[in-house]
Amino acid sequence: MNIKATHPAPKVQVPVIYQDENCLVFNKPSGLLVIPTDKNEHHTLVDLVNGQQGEEGRLYPAHRLDRDTSGVILFARGRECQQRLMQFFKEKKVKKTYIAFVHGHLKEQSGKIRIPIKDFHQRKFAPHLPAQSALTHFEVIEYYKNFTVVRVMPVTGRTNQIRIHFSKIGHPLVGEDKYAFRRDFALRFRRTALHALRLEWPDIKGTGMLCAEAPLAQDMVDFLGRAEK
Repeated sequence: MNIKATHPAPKVQVPVIYQDENCLVFNKPSGLLVIPTDKNEHHTLVDLVNGQQGEEGRLYPAHRLDRDTSGVILFARGRECQQRLMQFFKEKKVKKTYIAFVHGHLKEQSGKIRIPIKDFHQRKFAPHLPAQSALTHFEVIEYYKNFTVVRVMPVTGRTNQIRIHFSKIGHPLVGEDKYAFRRDFALRFRRTALHALRLEWPDIKGTGMLCAEAPLAQDMVDFLGRAEK
């Protein structure tokens, strides 16, 4: 059945993976928006983590993940730290690693996808704007009967970049319903099979690189347990 991931209960505790005086890293559940939208969706990750922190000060996201995507997400303590961390992302000083399940078998064990892209919003509301350059590196982890488990390292940070790039090369993510038609594939998953595994970023204090990692989401673990090789 094609069932979208439901929102976590309002009182859910989002696990903290790492924290210091400048930032916190959370393990984001799938099915949860990071920030409110213009559709008045206010049950968001921002609301939840700030509710958890109580009087410790406002937290601000340094980047975003899709609603469906689970895993590592970095928050700043205060606006000034947020601007510093966001600048690291813009300068490509942050290393991001994802795990994705993609339909079919990739022929190459590793490689790069360098295809300019337009995300869904741009295609719909601003089709006159040019596609943006985008680069994604990947490595095959394991082959299953109908899909491949892939480690993905996006170099650029375009919206929906991983989803678009793998759709462009004929291997859309399992569960994809925006950049591919689910009905064209035998495999079913209730969300887009993408997990933010690892994040490495410069310490604001200038003492080197920090790192945080989130274990693969349980629904993806369960999917692998049921899959044929």
